[in-house]
Parts: sequence; C-alpha cells; structure tokens
Amino acid sequence: MDDKGEIVELALAWAEAIVSNDAAAIGAFMADEWVIVGPDGATSRADFLALVASGDLAHDAMHGIGDARVETYGATALYTARMLNSGHFRGQAFTADEWTTDVFVRRGTRWHCVLSHVTGAT
Repeated sequence: MDDKGEIVELALAWAEAIVSNDAAAIGAFMADEWVIVGPDGATSRADFLALVASGDLAHDAMHGIGDARVETYGATALYTARMLNSGHFRGQAFTADEWTTDVFVRRGTRWHCVLSHVTGAT
C-alpha cells in the first residue's frame, strides 16, 4: 500500500476510535505534541483526552462526505476531509459538519497526527 492509502486507512481507523470514546485508543493516533485548532481556539492532546476519559466529550457518529484529499511530502502527510459528526459535550448534544485537516508525520514505521484543524463547512 502506498503512503496515501495508508493515511486514508489510518484516518478511518482514528474516526472509529473517536466514536469508541476510548481515550487510550484515540491517543494512539496522536503524537505527544498533538493539538486541535478550531473556532474556540487550541486544545492540547492531554486536555482533549481528559475530556474523553471523563465522559465530558463523547462521539456517537463520525462519517466522511465525499473523497478525502491526501498529499504527502516525504515524512509528512496532509489529510483533508469533510466530516459529519455528532455526540455530547458536557451534557449538551451536538452535530457538526466540518472540514478537517490533519497533519501526520512518519516516525520510524508509524504515522502520528501532530495537528488537527477543524472549521465549519456551512
């Protein structure tokens, strides 16, 4: 499998982990320095995983719309996709239609996400 195919499979597996609401499984896809940036600012890996572990953040669905775009630059890959997701945040239900860009870096034989950026699609 080429790098682009590997990144697509990795992103799909990460989405499944997110819907499982298993902080350890989710964290396995992230580099230690991972951060997610969105309309409300930046959230660190530790803070994001703590929200999941506490149950304050739970996803019940995450589906891509259309084909993802993957570009590789040596040991760096950019994955961009439109995602529909839903769940609960601190007891409040949410649904989101977002464009997501993930930056992956290959370390040894594994890819890890170092940055995620989300922005509303509508």
